[in-house]
Amino acid sequence: MLKLYNFLSRKLEDFNPINPPNVGLYTCGPTTYDFVHIGNLRTFIFEDVLQRVLEANGYKVKRGMNITDIDDKIIKGAKEKNLPIDEFSAPFERAFFQDLEKLNIKSADVYPKATEHIGHMIRFIEELIKKDLAYAEKDGSVYFDISKFPNYGKLSGLDNRILKHGTRVLADEYSKDDVQDFALWKATEADEVGYDSPWGFGRPGWHIECSVMSQENLGETFDIHGGGVDLIFPHHENEIAQSEGKTGKKFVNYFVEAEHLLVNNQKMAKSAGNFFTLRDIEEKGFDPLAFRYLVLTAHYRDKLNFTWESLTGAQNALNNLREIIRDFDEPKIGCAQYEQDFMEAVNNDLNMPQALAVMWDMFKSDYPSSAKAKTLLEMDKVLGLKLDEYLGKKVEVPAEVQRLVDQREQTRRSGDFKKSDGLRKKIKKLGFEIEDTPVGPRFKRG
Repeated sequence: MLKLYNFLSRKLEDFNPINPPNVGLYTCGPTTYDFVHIGNLRTFIFEDVLQRVLEANGYKVKRGMNITDIDDKIIKGAKEKNLPIDEFSAPFERAFFQDLEKLNIKSADVYPKATEHIGHMIRFIEELIKKDLAYAEKDGSVYFDISKFPNYGKLSGLDNRILKHGTRVLADEYSKDDVQDFALWKATEADEVGYDSPWGFGRPGWHIECSVMSQENLGETFDIHGGGVDLIFPHHENEIAQSEGKTGKKFVNYFVEAEHLLVNNQKMAKSAGNFFTLRDIEEKGFDPLAFRYLVLTAHYRDKLNFTWESLTGAQNALNNLREIIRDFDEPKIGCAQYEQDFMEAVNNDLNMPQALAVMWDMFKSDYPSSAKAKTLLEMDKVLGLKLDEYLGKKVEVPAEVQRLVDQREQTRRSGDFKKSDGLRKKIKKLGFEIEDTPVGPRFKRG
């Protein structure tokens, strides 16, 4: 039975979908004003693993992931570059999808864009005004009245923050302490980016976008909303208020959120000089899937500390894994106990560190490599490390290299280790490295 930590209840719960075997999953996507950073990518990998685990349990997942292509930061960036917002955003959107492909993140079923749902958002806001949950100001901005929604704060808990009834916040993103009426529609000047509406020229607030796009694609109530803990307040809290205020129904049954990624134990920020993207990782010679492996080594509800040393360790582990499985025989009947242990780990709130430990334990077992190969392919449906590309793909060794290896084996058996080391160096110059194992030498490209 799959168990997930539900931030609505703040406890581990059995997962029971609304309409099994179908599952509706909505995950917050990028805001296309810059390249997504590795903190964003950690969240996207977690959401991908969540989908893979659901599918491993036999569920049919319909996943929506929004593209926020209009907000304060995009408008500011486009203005600085003197470009229309779509032209400014396009390169970052393309880069986002390239990152997903490099990290082997499965495609969502739909990628709704905010700019394609303006009419839907206006109608949504009109309904909230009719229900007396929202009000328009003289300047043409529309705000949600948090005092009219008694359950406001049920996701974030609000702690010791005070609800400031009648005070308003217009910005898309704001201080976690500002619990104020939030903007559904933001009035803008005629020469700025905006759209006609019943309240005048303006544009939607950030929070209304996700409510509209999620419910348009997954229904008024759906199973899971994923994201990062930084979105719990105000974004997800405001989504709940406006969505449930409009429909009178529960918005989402499970909120599942990933913790922050730190860099050298500090919050990532451009001003701190520790802001990294996937391009930075690649420029240093790392495989993007090494970053995916690193993400899998930490539980999604634990902070992950990124360092170049930890990424090097992940790259080495991934390389070692790839080299081990090159010598595996053709997949046959798998290792049932390890498959069961693996599923128990991932079904326990996506415990990927434990799942990786099960995988490495399997390699140490006495099962034949054909059985390990079969089970590994099943595991990789969740891990997403593209191990099928290496499984059984033995390294082709030129005759000259093989001659030197055979010669080295003879010198090792005779105890002439100085000559053996010399032959190892010659082999390395030809582009190969030798790893001595109990069953003989294993080759890998040097």
